[in-house]
Amino acid sequence: MNKKIKRANDIKKAESIFSCPICRSQMRVCDTNSFVCTNGHTFNIAKQGYVNFLDHPIKTNYGKDVFEGRRAIITQSGLFAPLYHSIADVIACQKAHSMNKRTLAMLDTGCGEGSHLSRIYKHISSFNGDSVTGVGIDISKEGILAASKKYDELIWSVADLANTPFNDRQFDVLLNILSPANYKEFKRLLTDDGIVIKVVPRRDYLKEVRQFFFDNKEKQTYSNADIIARFTHNFHHVKYLNLRYTQILAKTEIQALVQMTPLTWDQSKKKIHQFLEKEFIDLTVDLDLLIGRKTTK
Repeated sequence: MNKKIKRANDIKKAESIFSCPICRSQMRVCDTNSFVCTNGHTFNIAKQGYVNFLDHPIKTNYGKDVFEGRRAIITQSGLFAPLYHSIADVIACQKAHSMNKRTLAMLDTGCGEGSHLSRIYKHISSFNGDSVTGVGIDISKEGILAASKKYDELIWSVADLANTPFNDRQFDVLLNILSPANYKEFKRLLTDDGIVIKVVPRRDYLKEVRQFFFDNKEKQTYSNADIIARFTHNFHHVKYLNLRYTQILAKTEIQALVQMTPLTWDQSKKKIHQFLEKEFIDLTVDLDLLIGRKTTK
């Protein structure tokens, strides 16, 4: 069975969660080639197995090099491994106390090249068996293409976060990891007892990179106060988990870090070269995990 057929079958099993982003009618897989709504709007299933729900391409700053760097950091350095364990623990606790149905549906909103979701999915599957449906969406076609080539166990779609191709109340868990959010859409997508997990940087996140590249003291640290305020305004029963640790990156991993982080995008070649000459770096990860439920009236 080739990749496209397998992915089409996976989408078909989960097609009840989808709705047409144009007219909101139900969708179905047609002959493993396309995803068609009851009003005839058609979205092709690419040969790599993903579906593009955008009606026109959207240019982003996240290209192939960025996604390659991010995947290298995630898969080779283990930089975010403690984060995945923490998120899996939160979901396990939520599953034990609130989610009684057999299948857990999880959506990563802004999944990039898919490595975050893949690792969290594996952690969750270890305690939830085969009853996890994992879906990743991103506005970047480059990111979804990379994800679909690498991670066969998940469903990938190019989609606009403001108009996602899903029915109401379909997901038990929404992940929003170091990525923009759309809280109106999040509340539409969450089940009544579902949770959203948003990961945001704290003041010392990647501080070694900030201190090297920025002379301005204000840019050497970061404040997430406004993001937290918006999150708590939109969700109830918000819990906060702080995750702080350091990780040593070797020379090859520093190269991947430079590719990945927007902190280096506007820097001079000379400055970047100086940073890449480092044999290793002791890098700080400083994150807030915000866990919330839908606001109820």
